[in-house]
Amino acid sequence: MNDIKNPYSGKKFPPEGEMERPSIVIINYGAGNIQSIKFAIRRLGYEAVLSHDIEEIRNADKVIFPGVGEASSAMKKLRASGLNTIIPTLGQPVLGICLGMQLMCNSTEEGKTAGLGIFDSTVVKFSNKVKVPQIGWNQITSLKSKLFEEIDELEHIYLVHSFYAPLSSETIAVADYELEYSAALKKGNFYGTQFHPEKSSEVGARILKNFLEM
Repeated sequence: MNDIKNPYSGKKFPPEGEMERPSIVIINYGAGNIQSIKFAIRRLGYEAVLSHDIEEIRNADKVIFPGVGEASSAMKKLRASGLNTIIPTLGQPVLGICLGMQLMCNSTEEGKTAGLGIFDSTVVKFSNKVKVPQIGWNQITSLKSKLFEEIDELEHIYLVHSFYAPLSSETIAVADYELEYSAALKKGNFYGTQFHPEKSSEVGARILKNFLEM
């Protein structure tokens, strides 16, 4: 009898009772403090890769879209790599952080920049009545979605931003600085946080964990 090749030969499986870890990609397009996000994920017991490879991003179980800096410059980098057309088509859970969330909106006043059009919102700047940028800890309220599972109302999160997304039907968390605005957004499989979960202590760690376990 001819030997039948085992299609699973050499393949590693997780120990019995353990779930296979998801593949996690942090989009690396030159506009974010991505190492701090990677380290925060590692502290949760997961590993993430930094990548701008379109196929690697498409095939990931979870995608994180960070952003720090100026909106128009960040969008130029996305367009140069073709990621501006790929990100809106992703079907797995995607989390935009800070500028990443803002770029997922229709547009932003910063540099009069068109966004990715995922969230139906126009990002605007705080007025000169308050100190800009807002830097530091703030509270979140009106929490919705599994992203905030086991997170209490009025928990503190860390923010650094001069622009904000107004309240809308896609708002899943609210913060107040001069006025109430969207601290987080959700549409389908796309999530966005204006705050930095990787810098928001135990609360941020729980939010990241919730995202990774969706």
